[in-house]
Amino acid sequence: MAACASAPAWSTTQHSRAATHKHAHKAPSKAMRQVSGPHFGSTPQVIALAHELSEQHKLPIDWVRQQLSDARQLPGVPKLVMPPPVSVPKNWRAYRERFIEPRRIDAGVQFWQTHDSALQRAQQTYGVPAEMIVGIIGVETFYGQHKGNYHVLDALTTLALNFPQAHPRAAERQAFFKSELGHFLVQMRQQAPGTAPITGSFAGAMGWPQFMPSSWAKFAVDFDGDGRIDLLNSPVDAIGSVANYFKAFGWQTGMPTHYPVKFDEARLDKPSLLAPDILPSFSVSNFMAKGAVLDSDAQQHTGPLALVELFNGDDAPSYVAGTENFYVVTRYNWSSYYALAVIELGQAVKAAMPLNAQTSTAR
Repeated sequence: MAACASAPAWSTTQHSRAATHKHAHKAPSKAMRQVSGPHFGSTPQVIALAHELSEQHKLPIDWVRQQLSDARQLPGVPKLVMPPPVSVPKNWRAYRERFIEPRRIDAGVQFWQTHDSALQRAQQTYGVPAEMIVGIIGVETFYGQHKGNYHVLDALTTLALNFPQAHPRAAERQAFFKSELGHFLVQMRQQAPGTAPITGSFAGAMGWPQFMPSSWAKFAVDFDGDGRIDLLNSPVDAIGSVANYFKAFGWQTGMPTHYPVKFDEARLDKPSLLAPDILPSFSVSNFMAKGAVLDSDAQQHTGPLALVELFNGDDAPSYVAGTENFYVVTRYNWSSYYALAVIELGQAVKAAMPLNAQTSTAR
């Protein structure tokens, strides 16, 4: 789950581990060079998978077998989906610095100015603030600069057939990539003959917003009105699709994503506050009764809250009180570190915008 390369996205969510990933992320960095191996060929394993996906997605069996046989093995990809070593400490401040930095903020301002009308329309249509959409696209692909250079068919076939069995959730994750491969084959079947191979991340995420194939099928929209959905080349389609994704996962217009939180150590019950992880589970009164100290705005919040803990290496952790909208951001990528980076990048870009652009999207 990356724009095109990998750094840990540090999923912290216990609740979401049983669900199905919509994206396949790690933080983007410079483009990675893929080393292609041999074609998979017509092995019994390939033939069995082709039959399975052909039946599931009502695709011609001979065509599916041909695509999978022609796909190339990518020997470096299985290593990239392995979790980072447990010895690598999570560090929110270091993670944040990768995204909330001058070059990315400047690119975000340019992106916002170029697509201001589409961002306003998405905000009005879906109720999702422009800065959230800008934050997502900035973290995912550096505003289209890092969309990935792996052939998606090769990457997904490699992960469907050669997923590393040393992964702690190998069976679940391999099933996920088989499913994504099926959705991608449906998209390939709809392409015009002779279309160039689609490229994306090592995990098969594609385009400006890095949608996995199943998310493309469910949530992508034709927001530029040209009669087709193109997340690879249309930033306007990406803007509408990100907003639609957030709305589909329950974004509530006008609700903050999080509030600052402090602690009353004399009555703090941090284990209970952290037990639900980032799933909002506590009313404001219960949250405060367990030793959380909230400011006046947070005390007026009417929905549930979660205590979000972000480690800072050897230093003390950072904490925020996450709302249901914070949880929605983590549906894009199961990581509180990722979610807060998206939120803060969007805020930083908005703060850097000329005043008239800020007020136009506030209407």
